[in-house]
Amino acid sequence: MSDTQTFLDTLKARSSNYTAEPTWIAARRQAGAARFEALGFPTRRDEEWKYTDVRSIAQGSFALADDAEFSPASAAALTLPIDAYRLTFVDGVFSSALSDVDSLPSSVQVLPLSKALAENHEAVGGPLGRLTGVDFSPFAALNTAFMEEGAVVRIAPGTVVEKPILLQFLSRAGQPVMSHPRVLVEAGGRSEATLIEHYTGESEATNFTNVVGELMLDRGAILAHYKLQEAPLGDMHVASIHVEQSRDTRYTSYNLSLGGGLVRNDLISDLNGQGAETNFLGLFFGQGRQHVDNHTKVNHNAPLTFSNENYKGILDDRAHGVFNGKVYVKRDSQKIEGFQSNQNLLLSDRAHIDAKPELEIYADDVKCSHGTTTGQLDEEAIYALRTRGIDEATARGLLTLAFAGEVLDKVTLDAIAERVELAVAGKLPERFNLAGLVEAAVSLND
Repeated sequence: MSDTQTFLDTLKARSSNYTAEPTWIAARRQAGAARFEALGFPTRRDEEWKYTDVRSIAQGSFALADDAEFSPASAAALTLPIDAYRLTFVDGVFSSALSDVDSLPSSVQVLPLSKALAENHEAVGGPLGRLTGVDFSPFAALNTAFMEEGAVVRIAPGTVVEKPILLQFLSRAGQPVMSHPRVLVEAGGRSEATLIEHYTGESEATNFTNVVGELMLDRGAILAHYKLQEAPLGDMHVASIHVEQSRDTRYTSYNLSLGGGLVRNDLISDLNGQGAETNFLGLFFGQGRQHVDNHTKVNHNAPLTFSNENYKGILDDRAHGVFNGKVYVKRDSQKIEGFQSNQNLLLSDRAHIDAKPELEIYADDVKCSHGTTTGQLDEEAIYALRTRGIDEATARGLLTLAFAGEVLDKVTLDAIAERVELAVAGKLPERFNLAGLVEAAVSLND
């Protein structure tokens, strides 16, 4: 039996759950399944996947969760300490017990996809799948085939959402399961909001999460989008995110990847109106045999659009990182600015990075640049710190945190910046002995 057929058989067994769904959902589900069957899982012969082997997913045996049972105490220990409107999913199943959206203003909707479909499926039918259709990738097609749950966020024009909107995805240990969350965001004109996706779970979990996000920003909307990925090291995580930006919008992505054994992020932003601006900020940390693959693309489809990208990778042990970033400038998209930077720090001689920044330009009045660097810590900087009475291990650790800090300094939510900082310090080789220093610094700041 082929790897693809195993997943299709699971879908067939699940089909009794879909008998009452609207015909348009059934049609899209069938289209997703057909597309996935035709494409199959990507292999390293595919250019976009040449550095990432997904056989651990393709050959896995994953069930589908039917409940959202999770200890409130365990959930609290994993939850971000932040005041936010919260939707929580356990192995892809919505948990009302662990969610809190009761105090939402009337101009904002945050609800599970299942509820949005039950209440007014016609309102969801138009935008759902418009950006990230079944042709996006085999994983997007697979998500569409299994699409059951996720989050729908709608923000009315002119609304400033005072608190972040937090989508929390918890992974349980036990029988391996898969989930295919769908995230749909519609930000009305001149609205402002902060969206957080947080992936975490029990340390022994070995699950597969395949999330698709579609974010649509109307004229003048501003959205800060945090994706904090702290999945257990046995988990596999694939994310396909597509952003559509109208005139004068500003989208900022903070892609912070710390966990997961196999991780793939695809992030695309379409700048479709003059004055649109996108910022991609990324930090990925790998240890052991972790594999973290980030593919990004900015499409300058209109003149007078702006993009800035800064991705940093820190890899230790036998970890493998991939960065492929592309800036595309459409014909006649004049007077655009597009900048891209990727820097990588290798803490081990066995760690490895494959980096490929790209520019594809079909206009002549543009300002674009791209570059990538990979290296180890600067021995002269280490020596300079040692002359100030700092031991070598601490000096190396401080410089590593300083390297990450160039991205973390842009993070405006202290709870996330501190969590990532502590996580990086805690995962650094024990000889760095920095976790206590960072904890003390956080305590002093409080």
